[in-house]
Order: sequence, then C-alpha cells, then structure tokens
Amino acid sequence: MYRTVIAVDTKGEGDIVNITGEVEKALRESRVTEGLVHLFVTGSTAALTTIEHEPGVLSDLKRSLSLLAPPDIPYAHDGKWGDGNGRSHVKAAIVGPSLTIPAGKGMLDCGTWQQIVLLEFDIRPSRHRTITCTIVGEQGPETSSRR
Repeated sequence: MYRTVIAVDTKGEGDIVNITGEVEKALRESRVTEGLVHLFVTGSTAALTTIEHEPGVLSDLKRSLSLLAPPDIPYAHDGKWGDGNGRSHVKAAIVGPSLTIPAGKGMLDCGTWQQIVLLEFDIRPSRHRTITCTIVGEQGPETSSRR
C-alpha cells in the first residue's frame, strides 16, 4: 500500500481543478502496476469526480449543480450557522468526497478525455484542500537509477 497527500489551492466557489497529473505522479511513485487508486478530499464543501476537462462541459456541470442547489433559496444550514454556504454542503454531498480509479499496466484506467477533478463549492474566495491518495495493488519490479 502507498499513501500520499495531494495539496490543492482553489480560487473559491465554482473552481474546478484538474488533479490528474498529480494522481498519475503518485501512481508512478507507488510502483503499483495493477490495482486501485483511492482519493478522498477532506472537508464538507468540496468533491471529487471525473469529467472531460473542457470549458463547455465544465460550464454545463456548474450550471447543472446550481439548478440542484441554487444560491437564491433558503437553507436551514445558513439559518443555523449564518455562513451562507448551505448550498456548498449540498453540492458536495451530491457529488461525493471520494473516488476510486482502477490502475493497469502502471497507468490510470481512465478514458481518453476523462480527467480527475476537484470541485470547490465553498463560498470563501480561496481554500487549501487536502486530498488523501491511497494506492493498493501489485507492484512491478523495482527499478534503480544507479549505474
């Protein structure tokens, strides 16, 4: 088993950060060739998913989530805490905080256009997010850089 942390700074509500490269790096470092990559974002106002990281579909995703949890309706959370981010918690719960991706031949088994993204829903202007990356599976032969 291999475990690491991926740190991400976001720009506030609606930010979608492509973390595919960081996850691929962790998989290489783990030396796992066949197995599973599990990701978990800490916090209740962010989520993880896969999507084609293209402006049109990212805009569609944002619009669709805003229809599910619009900014202009009352939320009981806001009434209790007064922080205005009830919709942030709802969106994060709908998408979810974790994601598992199979790995084969030392690579993520993602589709051609499928990218791993962190979705920021918090209404604050920026957040520092921590994603725990746990990789389990069979390791390939160890390679050495010594000659």
